[in-house]
Amino acid sequence: MKREAQTIAKNRKAFHEYEILETLEAGIELTGTEVRSLRENHCQLTDCFALVRNGEVWLHNVHIPPYTHGNIANVDPDRKRKLLLHKKEIRQLQEQVKEKGMAIVPLKMYFKENSLVKVELAVARGKKLYDKRASMAARDSRREVERALKERNR
Repeated sequence: MKREAQTIAKNRKAFHEYEILETLEAGIELTGTEVRSLRENHCQLTDCFALVRNGEVWLHNVHIPPYTHGNIANVDPDRKRKLLLHKKEIRQLQEQVKEKGMAIVPLKMYFKENSLVKVELAVARGKKLYDKRASMAARDSRREVERALKERNR
């Protein structure tokens, strides 16, 4: 009996702000109290991003609040966290991000079946204002069509 991945946090804003081109899964280096805090479903991915520095990928602006029952073992909630990827994947990310307007954005954080914390990363291109308006209009028209079909089937 396999357990499904339990989602901790999603970055809904990323789908509005960016055009997602490619996704990949990465591990994350955490301390024990951070994992316990994540088990209580405490995490914010709203304004986070990832950077490649010296052959390593670092996750910035992820807020994992201190564990409620923790003591001096609690670490800084806004510290940079290292992402665990293969060298080949890091080189590919570095090449893709060299292009203008490209970014590495975390989409969600979750527990895998074996209780490991994973981050779903996306290589994304920033949307312009008119792109955002177009995607909002397409979403609204799709809703209207679904509503009309639902009314017809009654």
